[in-house]
Amino acid sequence: MFNVRPIRSWLLSAVMLTSLGAFAQGPAAPRPAVDPSARTLRVEGTGEVKAQPDEAFIDLAVETLAPNAKAAGEQNAKKMEKVIGALTGAGIARKEIQTRNFSVYPDYGPPAPNETEPKLKGYRVSNLVSVHVTELSRVGSLLDQALAAGANRVDQVRFGLAKQDAVQGEALRQAVARARKSAEVLAAALNVKLGAVVDASTVTEPPQLYPARFAMAEASDARVSTPIQPEEQTVSAKVTLIYVIESAR
Repeated sequence: MFNVRPIRSWLLSAVMLTSLGAFAQGPAAPRPAVDPSARTLRVEGTGEVKAQPDEAFIDLAVETLAPNAKAAGEQNAKKMEKVIGALTGAGIARKEIQTRNFSVYPDYGPPAPNETEPKLKGYRVSNLVSVHVTELSRVGSLLDQALAAGANRVDQVRFGLAKQDAVQGEALRQAVARARKSAEVLAAALNVKLGAVVDASTVTEPPQLYPARFAMAEASDARVSTPIQPEEQTVSAKVTLIYVIESAR
């Protein structure tokens, strides 16, 4: 006894894989209707590919505190311009430096003696930018230059893959190969013959931007840049294939 179910008369998905090494090109052609009483075999396969990152994003900020918002904003703007100037002077194009967040908010301290209301200390301005870097060996030195120029907060350093298509394609090929192998093993164990693939669906998970591990270099040795350790990126894919089980002759 094996697990079968009536086939659904679906059209092939446009992303159906037509062979182990190739994807369907162009719009999928309608398939002829299949007898609803036909038996099918459903299998799943997963693929996972690891790759070295080829880009990084440095999220750093300048925070300033002043008695009023105008003064805090002016101080912040001057300091951030110095940070951006240091980065562009190091060869980073302005278009690779983008503002991610800008905020102005009051900063309160504990209440004064015999008072219940918090005491206003001033206004804090925060300007957060993300710096796109393609030369990963320079991430540590760029961090140091930004900090030396006035950046006083580093939120995180993230690594990613600029070109994901090849890695995602390989993960899909692995998933299809494993699903096909499972179908062949099941068919042999059940003593049935596999027919055509009548439905295929896939889910591809793009790589996440993983935070980097880094430690600040010793301030006493200016020649040593902050060490950065990029982490491998992982791309996963899951494929579901539905085969017709051919009738015995």
